[in-house]
Amino acid sequence: MTNEELLSSAAFQSWKQVIGRFDKGLAELSDEQLQKQVAPGKNRLFYIVGHLTAVHDRLLSLLGIGERLHPELDEVFITNPDRALADPVSAAELRKAWTEINARLTAAFEKFTPADWLVKHTAVSDEDFAKDPTRNRLAVVLSRTNHVSFHTGQAVIAK
Repeated sequence: MTNEELLSSAAFQSWKQVIGRFDKGLAELSDEQLQKQVAPGKNRLFYIVGHLTAVHDRLLSLLGIGERLHPELDEVFITNPDRALADPVSAAELRKAWTEINARLTAAFEKFTPADWLVKHTAVSDEDFAKDPTRNRLAVVLSRTNHVSFHTGQAVIAK
């Protein structure tokens, strides 16, 4: 295995591990437990799952994988804070969207070659990418993997 293959494989394995941990924790929570706040006056677990789902949905287009599946989640889970708007979906629907989006992302990542990981993401111009080639798919996925890890920690504390 080349160094490039090792690096891209390590990033992909990290993604799968972190998503797997979050999935396991989510499966252990009842719908009632999802309504619990991570701390008094803070986000509910439901909101965190919705936030991560909406952010990951955005990855589909950001990484050039395909069209978004649930752009309707943005207003509630990205644009506004928790409880500013009514929950747009049930816990079951949110769990389904989370699983669907991450399955599509993981399947796409599995097919990426080392060169595919280093392709620019769609939010950066060719000119800016030429100046900073680290604005690529790999950097985005590493960032989002860390994002899930952060929120996994919140969920563990709330549980």
